[in-house]
Amino acid sequence: MHIGQTDTASVTCLINSISRFVHLVSCQTVKPMPFQKICNNMVGVLKRLKPVLDDAMDYKIPLHQNLCKVCEELDICVNEARDFIEKWGPKMSKIHSVLQSGTLLIKLQSTSLDICHMIVKSLESPPSASVLANLQHYIQELQCLKKETAMVYIEKALREQREDSEPCKENLKEIIELLKLTSTQELLNETIAVEKERLNAERQKMKGDLEEINEIVNLVRVLRDYVMKTEYFAVKSGVSFPPYFRCPLSLELMLDPVIVASGQTYERQSIKKWLDHGLTVCPKTRQRLTHTNLIPNYTVKAMIATWCEENNNNRSSNSEHNTGNAFEEQKGDNSFRSNGECNGGQNIELEKWELQSPYIHSRSESFSSSISSSDCLLAVSKDVSRVSDKYQITNVLSVEAGGTENGKNNNSNTPNSHSRVDSHPVSNSGLNELTTSSHVNKLIEDLQNESIEVKSTAAEELRLLTKHNTENRIIVGQCGAVMPLLSLLYSNGKGTQEHAVTALLNLSINEDNKPLIMEAGAIEPLIHVLKTGNDGAKENSAAALFSLSVMENGKAKIGRSGAIKALAELLASGTLRGKKDAATALYNLSIFHENKARIVQAGAVKFLVELTDPADGMADKAVALLSNLSTIAEGRLEIAREGGIPSLVEIVESGSQRGKENAASILLQLCLHSSRFCTLVLQEGAVPPLVALSQSGTPRAKEKAQQLLSHFRNQREAATTKGKS
Repeated sequence: MHIGQTDTASVTCLINSISRFVHLVSCQTVKPMPFQKICNNMVGVLKRLKPVLDDAMDYKIPLHQNLCKVCEELDICVNEARDFIEKWGPKMSKIHSVLQSGTLLIKLQSTSLDICHMIVKSLESPPSASVLANLQHYIQELQCLKKETAMVYIEKALREQREDSEPCKENLKEIIELLKLTSTQELLNETIAVEKERLNAERQKMKGDLEEINEIVNLVRVLRDYVMKTEYFAVKSGVSFPPYFRCPLSLELMLDPVIVASGQTYERQSIKKWLDHGLTVCPKTRQRLTHTNLIPNYTVKAMIATWCEENNNNRSSNSEHNTGNAFEEQKGDNSFRSNGECNGGQNIELEKWELQSPYIHSRSESFSSSISSSDCLLAVSKDVSRVSDKYQITNVLSVEAGGTENGKNNNSNTPNSHSRVDSHPVSNSGLNELTTSSHVNKLIEDLQNESIEVKSTAAEELRLLTKHNTENRIIVGQCGAVMPLLSLLYSNGKGTQEHAVTALLNLSINEDNKPLIMEAGAIEPLIHVLKTGNDGAKENSAAALFSLSVMENGKAKIGRSGAIKALAELLASGTLRGKKDAATALYNLSIFHENKARIVQAGAVKFLVELTDPADGMADKAVALLSNLSTIAEGRLEIAREGGIPSLVEIVESGSQRGKENAASILLQLCLHSSRFCTLVLQEGAVPPLVALSQSGTPRAKEKAQQLLSHFRNQREAATTKGKS
C-alpha cells in the first residue's frame, strides 16, 4: 500500500509538530539538570526521526496501513511534551518534573521505534541504500537510549513505598544529589512546590495526576525524614543541633517558634511563607488549619536559647540556620474572595480563572515528622533539665487544639467545640463577632416559620453572619442551615430568595460546607434562581455554582444538570457583574472536557464573541473561555460562524497581555485545523500584529504567534510547490 492522502496528512502534521517542538526547546532558557537533559534527549529523538519521515515522503516508500494511526499517536505525544515544557516553571516540583518529562521521553522513544519498524517492514526494494542505513542506525540509537538516572532512582524509591519496604538510603541520597536538593532551602522549595501541585490537581479534579503527586508528597516526606535522621545538612555544614529544636518544615533551628491551629510548633518565617502560598494544612499532621493565627512558643524559644548558651553556639551568626530566606516568597493572585460577598452585594472577582480553595484533608494520608511529639518531649526533658521551672515541658512543641499556652486561651478551637465558642465569643479581624450555635438554631427555626417576613429576616441575618467570619460559616453549616436555606430559593419573595442564595454562597466558601450543600441537592434550586431571581440573586447563584464546581465530581455533576444553559443565558441578559460571574463559572466547568461541548451547544459562543468588545469590560474573560472551547471542533466552528475571527485579530493587536495570549492560542487552533479558517485569519490582516506579538508578548504568546506565522509560511510554500507542479 502506497502513501495515500490521509497518510500524507498524518505524516505532514507530525513533521510540523516536530519542527514546532524543536523550535520551542531552542527558544527556551536553560533548565536545571536533569530536566534539561531529558528535554535535550526529546529533541534528539525527534530530530533524528524527522529525516526518516522526510525520506518516507520524498521516496514514496510503501507504508504499513497502521502507520497513519501511529503517526497520530506520536503527534499527540509531541504536543503533550510541548505543552508540558511550555508550562514548566522553576517553582514546579523537581521530582514531578523529572517523572513527567521522563515518561514523555519514553513514549516518544517507543512510538518512534514503532514507526521505524513499520517503515522497515514496508521496504521491498528501497529507493536508496542510504535510507535503510539511516533507519537501522536510528533504530539502534533509540534502543540504546536509557532512562535518566534520576528517574531510575525516583522510580525505585516510589516502588519501595508501594511495597511498604524500608527505603534504600543510597537511593534517597542519590535523589538529593542528582536533583540538587542539597540545602534546607532547596528541600523546602520542593516541599512547597509539590504541595501546591497537589492542591492544583485536586482543584482541577485530575485523579490520575493526584495519585502520582500523592506518592511524590510521601517521597518528599521520606527524604525529609532521611535528612533529619542522618543530619545530612549538618554533616555537610559541620553544625549540628538537636533535631527536636529544628523546624519540622524548614529543618532549620527555630529562632522564633510559633504554634499553629493544629498545635504544632514551627519557625515563624517558614510557616508564614507556607500559609502565604495558599497552603492551609499543617505540614506535619495534615490537619486542616481552622485559622492562621501564629502564637509565640516562648517555652521552646527559651529552651533553644539555653541549649545554645550551654553549647557555645551562636544562633544568629550561623547563616545555615537563618530561616529568613528559606524560600522565595510568592503570593498567588488566584484568589476567591474570602469574604464571600463584596461591597454592594458584589461577590466574586477572579484575577485569574482558578479558585484558591482550602485543601481537603484526607485522613488516609500521613505526613508526620520522623521525630514524634512524645519523642521530642522526652528528649527535651533530658537535654534542658536545667531550664527554669517556670517553663513547662508539657505541650511545648505540640499543643492540643483548644488548649492553653502560658496560661492564655489558645482559641484554636476545633469546628465541633461549640461550647467553647458559645462561652468565649471573639472578634474576627474586627469585622463582626462570632455567633453561637444556639443563636443559629433559633435562626434556622425562623427559616421554617410560616411568616415570609420572619423567614426573610432570618435569611438576611445568616447572610450577614457568614459574610466575613470563617468560624461562623463552620457553625452555621454544622447546625443544619443548608436545607432550610435551599427551600427558600423557591420563594416568591425576591428579597428572601436573594438573602438565601447569598448565605449559601458564603457558606460554600468553607470547604467542609461544599459537600453538605451538594448532597442537599443544591444544583436544581440554584438553577431555578438563575432563571427567576433578581439581578443580585442570579449573580450570587452563578458564583455559588462556581464555588461548588471545585469539588470532586462537581464539574461533571453541575455540567450534566442543565446549569450550563442557564449560565449561558445569564451571559446574554445579566448585569455586567452577572455576566462576569457566569463567565467565571462556565470557565471552571469547561476544565472538565465533556462540558466544553455542552457550553457550545448552549449557545454561549455567540455571547462570548459579543463580549470580546473591549467596551464591555469582559474581553479577557470571554477570550479565556473561548480559548478552552477552541480545543474542540464544535467550538472552533462556532467561533468562526459567529464572526469571532475579526475580534480575535483585534485583540492580538490591541488587547491586554493575557488577552493577546489567549486570542493567539484560539487563532492557532482555528488555523491548524482548517485551511478555510486560516484564509479568513489572513484576510483580517493578522500577520502584522502577530509579528509584533512574537517579539514583545509573554513567553507563551510569543510561542503561539511564532507557531502561527510558521504555519502561514508552510501553507504558502505548500501552495507555491503545488502551483509549480
